[in-house]
Amino acid sequence: MENKNVGWLIIGLSIVIIAIIFIFNSALKDIVKSSCGLEHSLTCPMNQTIEQQTYLALAIVSILMIIGLVLIFSKQSEKIIIRKVKEKTEKKEYDLSNLNKEEKAVFNIVKENKAIFQAELIEKSALGKAKISRILDRLEGQGFVERKRRGMNNIVVLKED
Repeated sequence: MENKNVGWLIIGLSIVIIAIIFIFNSALKDIVKSSCGLEHSLTCPMNQTIEQQTYLALAIVSILMIIGLVLIFSKQSEKIIIRKVKEKTEKKEYDLSNLNKEEKAVFNIVKENKAIFQAELIEKSALGKAKISRILDRLEGQGFVERKRRGMNNIVVLKED
């Protein structure tokens, strides 16, 4: 709930409480008139007590109204949203001059996918398990790719420094 709405709610409740105070005050004055008599009603000690209670209740309600006004006119704090911006990483240039045709093909498949299961790499390259394993060993040795174990499978990812 916004501060302004809470402020209006507090002021509304304060007005209702003020009305209750004055109704209660008039009822108490009627009781004092009937119990003290008409000639003593102004000097009756109960009359002073009623006035003190009324002023005290009105003071408390005025404090409530001040709080309500402060909430209405106070500026709501701004929400700060922090969003992380991904830094653009410079694409690493790979020197593929010392790779053979099959190694380049496997490297390009990994580069396109960024990360690929070794079994999927075997399917896409149409090479055998042993051949892919040797090619990945060479690519890993030269720092082009990295194999990560995931359960019974390997994931081949591009190595980025």
